[in-house]
Amino acid sequence: MKKVLLVINCIILAVGTCGGPLIMRLYFIEGGKRIWLSSWLQTAAWPINFIPLVISYFYRRKNNNNNSSKLILMTPRVFMATTGIGVLQGFTNYFYAYGVAKLPVSTSGLLFATQLAFTAFFAFLIVKLKFTPYSVNSVFLLTIGAVVLALRSGGDQPEGEPKKEYVLGFVMTLASAALSGLIFPLVELIYKKAQQTITYTFVLEFQTLYCFVATVLATIGMIINKDFQAISREANTFELGEDKYYIVIIWSAIILQFYFLGSIGVIYSASSLVSGILISVLLPITEVLAVFLYGEKFNAEKGVSLALSLWGFASYFYGDYRGNNNTENSNQSPAIEMIDKTNCTP
Repeated sequence: MKKVLLVINCIILAVGTCGGPLIMRLYFIEGGKRIWLSSWLQTAAWPINFIPLVISYFYRRKNNNNNSSKLILMTPRVFMATTGIGVLQGFTNYFYAYGVAKLPVSTSGLLFATQLAFTAFFAFLIVKLKFTPYSVNSVFLLTIGAVVLALRSGGDQPEGEPKKEYVLGFVMTLASAALSGLIFPLVELIYKKAQQTITYTFVLEFQTLYCFVATVLATIGMIINKDFQAISREANTFELGEDKYYIVIIWSAIILQFYFLGSIGVIYSASSLVSGILISVLLPITEVLAVFLYGEKFNAEKGVSLALSLWGFASYFYGDYRGNNNTENSNQSPAIEMIDKTNCTP
């Protein structure tokens, strides 16, 4: 049953990882201009999580034969910490949405891949992660990959887009990667300090809360920017038509939520290592789909950056794999996995 669950979650994760950035970009290509709305859509489908949460609750009640089973597993202390993570995730979503609005998917995806380097750096500061030759090599390769793209920062600039906005999109995407890299070790720290068992239900509650907080932040941004009033006007001028505008909006929210559900499911069914490797493998697929679907340029610089990114991913996860094996062989208690390592933006 666990193997079946793993396969299902791998499929869900693949849909979210590949489809999320593509459908977000479609919104902007066809006339969408609301960045706060795009940010809001990244977590707006958080109520979907209530389906597995409700199933889990009744399953626990049935197995325990106890009607007083706790409805919520999260403690008040973890609740407050998770709320803070949600605020950070809200800003991350906005920065990422800005990057997707201004950059081709093949460029923004490669830039966001640098989050692994930021994760290693912040994990060293926050949870005292020890650098290894593999992690140092990974950080170096991912950094060089971003530099290669920066050297030709205008090579794939969308037609009609000012150079200033393109560069700002470049910077905002790196900022979203940096914030994601900060969030991951903070989440690991919360799990370590939670003083309770980390179960699939607990992680779902964690994800639901921080997605809700991020959505609230985006909602405030939309109200200030008057995005809600602009939705109907934008739908009328959408190049694919008004009906398809709302279809794109709805499916954006659903597909992006698939990313969160799939990543957590893979971690629960296998490990965070498997989840990270799967996302790494899906990176070139997203690049190829962007080139074929949207006619994006894939120049030599992107090819080099992609190769360096994949090399960096492989180095990092191979080092993580060897480290886990050494820990098991020495009969030491393994560190709590970074459960949200693949989390929050595509």
